[in-house]
Amino acid sequence: MSPFDDVKHLMKGRTIARIVYDAATIAARVRELGREIGAAYPDGDLLVLGLLKGSFIFLSDLVRQIPRPLQVDFLVVSSYGNDTVSSGVVKLVYDPATVLEGKHILLVEDIIDSGRTLNRLLEELGERRPESLEICALLDKRLARDLRKPAKFVGFDAPSEFLVGYGLDHAEDFRSLPFVASLAD
Repeated sequence: MSPFDDVKHLMKGRTIARIVYDAATIAARVRELGREIGAAYPDGDLLVLGLLKGSFIFLSDLVRQIPRPLQVDFLVVSSYGNDTVSSGVVKLVYDPATVLEGKHILLVEDIIDSGRTLNRLLEELGERRPESLEICALLDKRLARDLRKPAKFVGFDAPSEFLVGYGLDHAEDFRSLPFVASLAD
């Protein structure tokens, strides 16, 4: 039986080139990240701020692995549309109502690609005077040459392929795949 047999109904006729990170590997790394984050923030108010929509599955699993009190809120930005390459135009669609001043902010992202989205958000969130502002990304392609602040917590280095699953999408499809995969052309 192929690892794709259980998810063929989710593929909408598209083909997966390969599974990059399977569900068990992701779960193990998320547990490790939770422990690392808990140790990095022993006290103070911690706000885990997820970038929707891509981070929602990762964030959900991650916050349950952080062994300390925390709050959760979300940001919604748009930069891809239906393309497989960022448009370069970052639009803040939803801004959290939570007060950021004086809190440790952990910005959770599904994947760091060009870094444009993160640079825009780091600038805007920094103006709100948090105690600290760090990035946690499930995947980092290590392509963001001009990223103002590197991610403090990274799940995996990602290949330079278009990835889907575990929250990552292509035109809103494939988010519910239980693994991260490379989408075939």
